[in-house]
Amino acid sequence: MAKRKGKSRQRVDWQARYEAGDDDSPAHAARGRLTKREVKLPPRDLDAGGENLDDLPRLEGMVVGMFPGGAEVRIGDSTMLCMIAKAFRAPGGSTALTVGDTVTLAASGAHHDASNDDPDRADGMIISRGPRETALSRPAPRSGKRKDEYKTEMFERVIAANMDVLLIIAATCQPPLRTRLIQRYLIIAERGEMEPILVLNKIDLAPPDPEVIDHFRESDLKIVEVSAGTGRGVGELSPLLANRRSILAGASGVGKSTLINRLVPGADLATRTVRPGDLRGRHTTSSASVYELPGGGMLVDTPGIRELGLPIDPAQLPWYFPEFEKLAPNCKFNDCTHTHEPDCAVIQAVENEQIPIKRFETYLQLLSTLEE
Repeated sequence: MAKRKGKSRQRVDWQARYEAGDDDSPAHAARGRLTKREVKLPPRDLDAGGENLDDLPRLEGMVVGMFPGGAEVRIGDSTMLCMIAKAFRAPGGSTALTVGDTVTLAASGAHHDASNDDPDRADGMIISRGPRETALSRPAPRSGKRKDEYKTEMFERVIAANMDVLLIIAATCQPPLRTRLIQRYLIIAERGEMEPILVLNKIDLAPPDPEVIDHFRESDLKIVEVSAGTGRGVGELSPLLANRRSILAGASGVGKSTLINRLVPGADLATRTVRPGDLRGRHTTSSASVYELPGGGMLVDTPGIRELGLPIDPAQLPWYFPEFEKLAPNCKFNDCTHTHEPDCAVIQAVENEQIPIKRFETYLQLLSTLEE
């Protein structure tokens, strides 16, 4: 009889190997490679034999960037890379941490300079988050195994927190001005309880459309006409941003980086021209950046704001109108669009002048553009 070829039939005691903690399976090896911690505290600081978390000094700072498992926190003129403590708890229903959040951290025994190239370094542990005064956000459905089909409240994906001003940058040309995008930014700013300021850039290339100016000034929107390239009008914008936190929003190519260079001497951001083929811009920002303004205050530029320019789901539009959201539970139908349904609480409020007619017309106009 021929001998069997292939794997050995030697018996393996898997129970003994498991109890000994020995696992050399390919899956185990792969998990080991994938779960390597990108950021860790120095072993002498928080290991079992070192300093205790409760004994470390507390510092407060502002989150200026996020990475898997932690955040960049700005304290004074320095930036610290921090992990999130296991004891950290944030209120449910929204993003736990985001750019602009005020956090308290336990600083490690040895602070590392932000220029340190060690990828495994960490300067502290985030242990708590302060309350949010404002939140620039969008609704996001819950997904995955944690989704509860009986839970109807909306999850709030926060892009930035504690900002005072949403600085909406639009170009008079190259790329063409998009009124619908501006309108979306306006309702997002209102939902986040931020003051919107519209900056019409590149007036040296083309004058603003008078109809656009009249349309937005009807809603008491502050409009500033500037040329970031020549500096014209920038002096009028600077006082509006003094001693305030402002976050920039706008399509690519409208001149955000050039405007920052005008407002913040020494920023020296990379700028690029629009592509001649389609007159659209190239992304130049790769991470959240915070700039101190000479007259006090700060400018925040984060790639996350681009997500707010994406199309809004028509079913989520009422979320951006808080007065609609409060009345929606009183509508006859759960999926009421507030346009034609009988016994609609929103329509009844408009008829009773509890909601301004112009406000309702803005909602209908946006809804029609989203459904196109």
